[in-house]
Amino acid sequence: MSQKRIAILASGSGTNAENIFKYFADNKDVVVDSLWSNKADAYALVRARNFGVDTFVFDREKFYQTDVVPDTLRERKVDLIVLAGFLWLIPENLVSSFPIINIHPALLPKYGGKGMYGMNVHRAVVENKEKESGISIHYVNENYDEGKLIFQTTCPVLPEDTPEQVAAKVHELEYRYFPQVIAQVLSEK
Repeated sequence: MSQKRIAILASGSGTNAENIFKYFADNKDVVVDSLWSNKADAYALVRARNFGVDTFVFDREKFYQTDVVPDTLRERKVDLIVLAGFLWLIPENLVSSFPIINIHPALLPKYGGKGMYGMNVHRAVVENKEKESGISIHYVNENYDEGKLIFQTTCPVLPEDTPEQVAAKVHELEYRYFPQVIAQVLSEK
């Protein structure tokens, strides 16, 4: 397998991104090429720089009205885009140019779509008295959380669990499985 290159898109603190950096740090076959953010103050950028990963910041106009992002990713020979807490809808020029995967903190198709991220998801799971939650890793298409599923796994939701406790259980699953699934997807390319 020739070396595969990942670009990560993140909007927030970057805990999943950091976990991915650590997972692939000593991997000769996979390199995290870059981290891209739509927020100049996203802590994910700091985490990336701490790992020596190149960072890029873009605004809404550059993302949706130009080909700067896909052109730069092509120049960098990126094989896979990974969404790790990135909240904007992905434009067609990226979806049609690269395989893109996302992790969602619930069992899709439940609790997906616009506005369903982070604690919004965990609160909805608890309010609806779900017996389980989990993660869904899926390919990205032009719609929020509707791409083909790659992997799901569950965790129990107890009647007394708070949204924060559900979030902690889901984060454990994210950290454990997301890098492994990325590696699996890359091995199939």
